Amino acid sequence: MALSELFRIALRYTLAFGRGHLSVFMASVSIVGLVLGTALLLTVLSVMNGFEREMRDRILGLVPHVTVHTPADGGGPYKLEEQFKQLPMLRQATPFVSFDGIAVRGAGVTAVRGLGLDQFVAKVPGLDSLPPLRELSGAVLGDSVAERLGAEEGDVITFVVPPRGRFRQADIATHRVPVAAVVDSGTELDEALALLPLPMASRLAGLDGGISGWHLRVEDPFQETALLPELRRILPPGSYATTWRSTHGNLYAAIQLSRDLVVLLLASIIGVAAFNVVSALVLIGIDQRSAIAILRTLGAASGTMASLFLLQGVLIGVIGSVLGCVLGAILSQSLPGLVSRLESALGMHFLNTDVYPVSFIPVDLRWEDALLIGVVAVFMCVLAALYPALRAARVQPAQVLHQDS
Repeated sequence: MALSELFRIALRYTLAFGRGHLSVFMASVSIVGLVLGTALLLTVLSVMNGFEREMRDRILGLVPHVTVHTPADGGGPYKLEEQFKQLPMLRQATPFVSFDGIAVRGAGVTAVRGLGLDQFVAKVPGLDSLPPLRELSGAVLGDSVAERLGAEEGDVITFVVPPRGRFRQADIATHRVPVAAVVDSGTELDEALALLPLPMASRLAGLDGGISGWHLRVEDPFQETALLPELRRILPPGSYATTWRSTHGNLYAAIQLSRDLVVLLLASIIGVAAFNVVSALVLIGIDQRSAIAILRTLGAASGTMASLFLLQGVLIGVIGSVLGCVLGAILSQSLPGLVSRLESALGMHFLNTDVYPVSFIPVDLRWEDALLIGVVAVFMCVLAALYPALRAARVQPAQVLHQDS
């Protein structure tokens, strides 16, 4: 029997929703299960990919890949800046000043993490439209900080910064600083963000023109540890280096763990749907045993019958995975808008940066994920069709026709 004829027969029995055919109902249930499983799996993978992308582009755009802490002279006598340029993996080295303090405006008080830079290098949404920090005359606040202070652009706030080391209450300095801009990066960093020009931050931190160290950016932020041996070789005494994993590594690990657990959970749904293919095709074999016996008497070989059932398994897998991937792609792309409209209707935010790393549902749909899910679903359906195919190949035509006569 030609392959095209086998395909036509398999398609007929897979898609024919005949009245009273329990076997066809089971086949449709298997297809629906595959559609739902693949759609949910692709949607969740897209959301997890989105969180990973935002982690890489937004959070690691604000957080330096490697931070070198030095004395206030920035390692000048050791010509650190010149030595940084010799490192092959290094893309950018910028001096910085950091300090912890309190921002006050009227009755509003909040803790801030001050960061002084000459310019902001990374292209982060909310910050990419700002001029270089050295051209600003005030502080850039995260929107959560500004909201707690009740501050807007042009207002004046007071920074309360304790000096470094041991100090008395009388040593605490206050500094009045105008608000140059309020930004919303959509990340947890907005909860304490206060960017300032480097000279202003140095004055607030009591470094008198010195710096806290250097921010280093590498080509691949997930290969930053390869830079540490070189840094240990060139750093002067009293200096040390840390990576972004010391402050945000647990967040990235949590994203990866959640992704793996959810993928495992939803992959089991596809496994259950593929297992339904076994029962569906067994019922098809029982329901259509007379047709199988007639085909055998007309000259169809047992291998032909087995191929027929394997093709039905392939059809169930292909139809279910294709429809599921299409539904998953539609759901993934529409999910941020649906969540936004639901938040507006309920008057609440599902994701807040004081708990979650970002304040929105990120989505990153990747075609390789859809392809992998589809291939795995079809492969599982083919495996599930092996047992029904063997049963159909062992049908004895004379015995079946005698029982039905």
